[in-house]
This record gives sequence, structure tokens and C-alpha cells, in this order.
Amino acid sequence: MERARSFLQSPTYDNVITVLSIDGGGIRGIIPGTILSCLESELQRLDGEEVRIADYFDVIAGTSTGGLVTAMLTAPNENGRPLFAAKDINDFYLKHCPKIFPQDCIPIFGGAAETIRSLVGPKYDGKYLSNLLKETLGELRLSQTLTNVVIPTFDIKLLQPTIFSSYEVRKNSSLDALLSDICTGTSAAPTYLPAHTFETKDSNGQVIREFNLIDGAVAANNPTLVAMNEVSKDINSGSRFSVTKRTYGRCLVVSLGTGTPKAHDKYNAVEAAKWGVLGWLSSHHSTPLVDIFTQASSDLVDFYLSTLLQALDSQNHYLRIQDDTLAETVSSIDIATEENLNELVKVGEALLKKPVTRVNLETGLQEPCHDDVTNEVAIERVAEILSRERKTRGEDRKAI
Repeated sequence: MERARSFLQSPTYDNVITVLSIDGGGIRGIIPGTILSCLESELQRLDGEEVRIADYFDVIAGTSTGGLVTAMLTAPNENGRPLFAAKDINDFYLKHCPKIFPQDCIPIFGGAAETIRSLVGPKYDGKYLSNLLKETLGELRLSQTLTNVVIPTFDIKLLQPTIFSSYEVRKNSSLDALLSDICTGTSAAPTYLPAHTFETKDSNGQVIREFNLIDGAVAANNPTLVAMNEVSKDINSGSRFSVTKRTYGRCLVVSLGTGTPKAHDKYNAVEAAKWGVLGWLSSHHSTPLVDIFTQASSDLVDFYLSTLLQALDSQNHYLRIQDDTLAETVSSIDIATEENLNELVKVGEALLKKPVTRVNLETGLQEPCHDDVTNEVAIERVAEILSRERKTRGEDRKAI
């Protein structure tokens, strides 16, 4: 356990700024769901059964499926406590994913039929997901979350990212949208689910702003850097000092990936050289364009953060848990069969037993950095830091 302490250290400047980030990845949200259940269980062992993830993090960020998990962890129920415990996330996915991504809508003709359908509309109509989010989140808005949240989306009318941030909504009421609309928007993966449009209105019912959103993964599938930027802006607005080293030195960052098949050579240049529009839209029972831009944005964030934190001697404040060895079917964002969903649970459980990894900045692959420290041990260490920080601030902690 002592080696774990030397690996994952508590930041030493003032209060710790605690950041949780969850990648996008469709049904693969089950993987971080498993990790979060482990973390919350450890926090409950330390501080009591009533505590929840939202009690410990100053900001929780999520893109696409990570945005859904973020809302589940931070949206309040009628008693002012989180709607979901972390242990309930996977049950939610196992129950609803087969209806969000119904496999019976995929005809026996396979890839050709999928390609034709992708030319005339999204693979799924999105109605079940939209109705589910409205029913689950009701009239709750961004400003009502129990801790700060950051959920990236992309506005196709403006052709730029739109970041739904608790920090920004305090200054800009036009961002105070329904959580159900934000989650529907950030989950609208091109070719899979339809784009989502909605408006925010003032107290008189007048439209303040219109949104035309697709999946936030096209901008930030790994939203860690977006979250760090929001924290930096918030601190900088009240400080006359340079925030870079001070801010990153104070942060404890837990970044949860949803897995990737990269190490299994899903695509290659020989095949891709022959693709036209149809090939880029549908190959290997997937959508290469979607896979590429989501993987690229995730990796660039990990590269940048790893380099920056090493330069600032703060790499031991950053825990990235990711599996880049997924088999082809398991790496899908929408093959919501019972067998595949249960396999994702096993992937998450196995990931806890694997050594902590760090990205190799040359190859882009995750490599063990402490063979004797597993992700589960690292999560236990995170829980200790979070528990100690919460006690330092007091029960009525105020998020930074």
C-alpha cells in the first residue's frame, strides 16, 4: 500500500481541487460505471453508506454516455441527494440499452443494409432515449446539479462546441437548459442517433437561445481538459496570479475511459485506401469516421495532460483508467445484446485488477507504470484522499 501512496499523492497547495472525468462511448459507459461503483463503495467504507460520488468532487465532466453518467451522479432527487448511487449505473445500462439500441431493427442482410439506412437517416430513432431522459430527469436544470458539472456538446448550426458548465451558467442564464435536453444533445452520435434541437427561455417565456446539438465527442470525447479549463477560468477570474502551475498542482484528476480497440488493428490503410463515402460510414459493422474522431480527441487530451503534468511535476495527481485491448464486438458503442453488455461488466471488473497505466507518448498505447499497483489499489488511494479532503473542509463542503 505504501507504493500506492508514492504513486498517487495528495496535492499540497491549499484545498485539493477534485476533478472526475468520464469519456464518451455509448454502451461502453458500463466500464466507467463499474469503476465508479468501486470508488463509491470504498468511500462508503470510509465515511458511511449515505455518501455519494457527488459529495467528493468539485467538478464532474462527461461527454456523450459520460454526460449521462454525470447527470445521474449529480442530479438531485426530492431529498436533495443524487438520483443514482454509482452501483445503480450499470443496472440502468443493462436495463435500458437494449431498448435505446434495439438489435431487432438490424436486418439479416447485415452491413449493406446498415449502410443504406445510414444514407437516409440515423441508425436509431432516439425516441426511447429521449423519453427516458425526460422521465428520469424531469424539469431539473443545469443550475440545480449537486456539484459543478461540465458537459461538452457540438452545435452544428454554429459549427462550434457548446460547453454546458456550472461555472458558466452562473454568468450566462441562456445555458441553463434542462438536463434531459443536454444529455440528449451530447449523446447524439452522428449516424447513430438524431441531432437534437431545443431552446432556453426567460421567466416570461421568451426564447433566449436556440441549440442544435450533436454528440460532444466530435469536440471532446475525453472531457478532462475541458473541465480543467473551466476550473482555471473560474480561479483566474478572482486571482491576479498565473493559474497554470498553481491550478494543476492543486488538482486531483480521475479520468475514466470507456475502452478502445486500437491495439487490435480494427482498420488499416490498405482497406481505407479503397473506401469512398460508404466505406467511411460503414465498415467492420461500425462507422470509421465516428471511431476516428472520438479516438483522436480522447488520445490528444491524454497526450497533452500527461505531458503538461509531467512538466509541472504533477503527474502523480492524475489517474487515467483506460483499456485499449477491447475485442471488436465489445468495443462497439451500440451492440446492446445481453451477452455483450454482460461482457462489458466483466471488462470493467478485470480492468480494476490490471496495473495502473500511463500513455506512451510515442506509441499512444497504455503501458503499465507501476506493476505492483492495480487500478483497484489506486482507487482505494483516491478514496482516502477524497475522504480526507472532505473532512478537512467539513461536512458542509463547498465545491471550488
